Amino acid sequence: MAAAPKDAAAAAALAPKSGPSLVVQLGALVVMTLAAAGMGWVSGGFMNPGKSGAEAAGHAPAGAHEAKSGGHGDAPPASETVVPLGAITTSIASPSDVWVRMEVSIVLDKPQGEELPGVIQQDLLAYIRTVKMHEIEGASGFRHLKQSLEERAAIRSDGHVKQVLIRTLLFE
Repeated sequence: MAAAPKDAAAAAALAPKSGPSLVVQLGALVVMTLAAAGMGWVSGGFMNPGKSGAEAAGHAPAGAHEAKSGGHGDAPPASETVVPLGAITTSIASPSDVWVRMEVSIVLDKPQGEELPGVIQQDLLAYIRTVKMHEIEGASGFRHLKQSLEERAAIRSDGHVKQVLIRTLLFE
């Protein structure tokens, strides 16, 4: 039978170490990092299925230098017309002490009459007066506002307005 240690320091020195070694911990860290990177790569493939890695990163593949349309900042095709509307300045529905100034342009499929931009501007002004601040907060609220403006402009123009470009949106 072994003799029992006489003090706590001697008992701690004789007790075996508990837990995995440093090498095992580092190996687990490397495996988990590689698994996370692999899952991120697979998820990226699901979210952007038709593009290669270079295209998804914003780089055009070799030999693909033709112009694309429909993206942010792209000019409309030559058959379309961009018409700037006058500034819209009004208060919103709630809170009523908040004022908005918005400058927009509309993209028409072909040139239209002189009165159409004024009619669309008045319709957009009437719509902005019904908007509540909580409806347009954040990126998704801005996207919904833009979609609503585009729908109203398309209805008012019998489908001739293809896009509403918000140039300035200021709340005071």
